[in-house]
Amino acid sequence: MINDAGYLAVGLLAGTLHFGLLRWNAALYTRAGGIWMAAALQAARFGVLAGLFVIAALHGAMPLLLSALGLLIARPIVIRRVMAS
Repeated sequence: MINDAGYLAVGLLAGTLHFGLLRWNAALYTRAGGIWMAAALQAARFGVLAGLFVIAALHGAMPLLLSALGLLIARPIVIRRVMAS
């Protein structure tokens, strides 16, 4: 069983991937003919995130909250790194 820090780490990893792929997703939307790939990527991003949160919720409220906290912590970190590059 994963401890509390593990759920936070899973949330951080999921948030990093989710928001990291957001830049690529936006680039696909602006490219001619990339709308279907962009829509598929966006659906996959949300699907994986929803699945992760469902699994965390099945383990209880605290794992769900810690995973969500990890996601929220990852967002400004990724945005800051993307803006710097």
